[in-house]
Order: sequence, then structure tokens, then C-alpha cells
Amino acid sequence: MKGDYQELVDEISGLLGVPATLENRDFELIAFGAHDSDDDSAMDPVRTRSILTRKSTPAVRSWFEGFGITRATGPVRIPAAPEAGVFRDRICLPVRHRGIVLGYVWLLDARPGPTAEQLTSAMQVTDRIGALLADEERAGTDLSREFRAVLTAERGWQYDMALAALRTALGPAADGLHTVVCVAPWASGDAPSARAVVGASALCTVPWPWPAGAAHSPAASSPGTGTPAGTGDRGRVAAASPGRTRKGGRGGPKPEEPPRAATDPAGDGGGTTDGHALAVLVRLRAADVLAPALTAAGRLSEAAGSGVAGIALPRRGTGGLAASWREAASAARAVLAEPGLGPIADWASIGPYRLLTSLPPAPAPDPATAALLAPANAELARTTEVFLDCAGQAGRAASALGIHRQTLYYRLTRVERLTGLDLDDGEDRLLLHMALKAARL
Repeated sequence: MKGDYQELVDEISGLLGVPATLENRDFELIAFGAHDSDDDSAMDPVRTRSILTRKSTPAVRSWFEGFGITRATGPVRIPAAPEAGVFRDRICLPVRHRGIVLGYVWLLDARPGPTAEQLTSAMQVTDRIGALLADEERAGTDLSREFRAVLTAERGWQYDMALAALRTALGPAADGLHTVVCVAPWASGDAPSARAVVGASALCTVPWPWPAGAAHSPAASSPGTGTPAGTGDRGRVAAASPGRTRKGGRGGPKPEEPPRAATDPAGDGGGTTDGHALAVLVRLRAADVLAPALTAAGRLSEAAGSGVAGIALPRRGTGGLAASWREAASAARAVLAEPGLGPIADWASIGPYRLLTSLPPAPAPDPATAALLAPANAELARTTEVFLDCAGQAGRAASALGIHRQTLYYRLTRVERLTGLDLDDGEDRLLLHMALKAARL
């Protein structure tokens, strides 16, 4: 297969009279044309580094992608940028197959440069390269079965065998930096191809036993209160969109959401067991750069319609995939419970839900809080949650609720009588706060 790529790159080099370089869509070197010119400037630092290290730097990649090469269907001319380490003008020939970009052919651009007819002929060669890359991806990166086995296997020999199979299928990439994305709910039991998601190493669907929408807490919203639970200083975060998570947001459901029923007595969250979520294993370039995961999460959650997405902490290697999936699923559950956290949230940003989603479901609400969680007391429950979200600061809570401070005190007194808990006691506050949050799940 590599020999086929080399022959095609040499064919492009011959057509255009300049050495060509072929990289995949992650800017990893596949093949390069021979440099037999006496002009040493043809070997500029970017090309040299690509050949010697088999990849381009993040700065170079960012500069090139800024010219729309991931969307281009024809040659793209890119000027030099010494500050990014690019000292020569370039021509990029996108390599596509069935509309999906799979790689790039790079040429140094010199005047007068290739003619339009030469570039058209070269693009016809890139079509053949694209077909080869697509065949290779179909043969080597359709890892949904192996990925699903890792995420669903019980701990023990079955999990160890599944993980070994996935590592073998991933090859050297298994030791790289990854994160896991969870998109839920996912309407279909089928996962899209990894070729359709830039940066994805594997995708699969898994059972999703939790509610497909915001859960059952009656504290979400009450008619006439006008603001979502948890709004306040810590909840003032710009609206999330694909490519952005809600850092530190505490926003609850939207104001127009109706009160919700009390927690399911069975304690299973009221979810069904026939739903699905989509799991995505995403390659990262750096632990502090989640852009590939955010892009994948945004596009896939948009494709899911009402879906949301959670993102795990970055990890190197595959040994922590089970923990990564738990984190990604927990973040998605948190967004479904409190839409103000989303539509995309990374595990580090979901606050108390990091703990609550890791706990087994309680068989029934705590006796002290059961009455408060009943639908008839939705207004009291929401008032309490906002008060506790505001760290017990009455002024902030009254403002967030849109009520007079005396009205707030009156409601809190009723809550104390209803629950038997003392809102001046730290442990009672903690019990009440966690019960209200857990009820959403």
C-alpha cells in the first residue's frame, strides 16, 4: 500500500515538475517526492521537519487549516508565514473521497508555478490517492466492535481481552493521547463511520439506561418564578455551542420547562434500557487542547437532534478507557439533568455531578427530603435549590428567583418545617442540596 502512495506522489511530482509531499488528514507523513534540484531552498524547514519527524507542528497545521483546506475541493494557495515557521508559499491539493477529506498533497509554490491544466491533472491523481486512503481506513479503522467490547465488558479476563484486541487494532496510535466523547441520546443503534468524524479513532453505540431528557427533580422550575434554577454569578457563562463547554456553569433547566414528577420510586432514574448513546474515541494533540473533541461533540450532537455531549479527561494510552467512558457519560447525564451546563460539557466542569453520577441509584428518596421532592412542592424545592446554589446568600437567591427577600424567608421556613432540617446547619444543607441535585438524575 505504501508503495502505491509513493508511485502516485512521484506521478504528481512528474506532472508538476516540483517535489510533492503526501500527508494524511492528521498531518502525518505518508510519502514524499525525491528532491533532486540544486536549489536548496526547495527543502524548506516545514518540508524537512515533515520528512524527518513524520508530522507537522501544531503552528504549521493551524496556519494551513486557516485557509479552509479541510473544506476545499480544489487547489489552495497558501502564503508564507515566518512566524508560524512557514517560509515558502505553498499549494495544497486536498485528497478527498466521497466528499470526505482524507489527506493533503503539498507543493512549494514558485512563479510562474503550475498551470491550471497541470493542477487539474494532479487533482485527478489525488482522486486515486483518496480511494486508496478510503480502502485503508475501511480495512484498518472500523473498530466499532473492538471499542464497544471494551466499553461494555465486565472487569476481568473479558475486559482484558477486549482491551488487547483494541490496542492491536489501533497499532502505534494506541499509545497516543485520547479522550472519549459521549453523545446521548443517540436515536439509531448504528454508529457513523470514523471517516466522517475528523480526529476519531473509533465510534460505537452502547446501551443508554438513563433518561433521554432532563430528569425528574421538581426543583427545576415553577410557574411564575421566571428564572432557571441555579442562575447567579457562577452561572453567568456564555451560551454553549458546538466547540464550547460550559465552564463552571450552574444553570438549571430553562424557565419554560414545566415542573417535573418526583423521583422514580424504583430508584433507577426512570430511564429505559432500550436507548443508545454514541461513544467516540478522539485523538488529541495536547492535553490542554480539546478542540478535536469539541468539534466532534458539536457536530454529532447536532446530528442527534436533541442529543447532548460529555467529554472525558484526556488520557495517554488505552488503559484508562473504562474511566474515560464513565466520565464522558457522567458529563452527558449532567447536561441532561441541568441543560444550563450544556449542550456540551467536559467532566471537569460538572461540579457536584462528578460525585453524584458515580453513586449507585438510591432505592428511594431520603425520608427527610421525600416530601419536598413531591410535585406539589415544586416551588419550595426550586427555591431551596437556588438558595443553596447561591451559597445561602439570601439577597442573591431572592434576586435570582425574582421574589422579595421576605418571600424567600417564608418559603425557607416552610421547607424547614416540611423536612425537619435546619438550613443553618452545614450537614443538613449538604444533605438537602445533594438530594435536590440527585433527583435530577
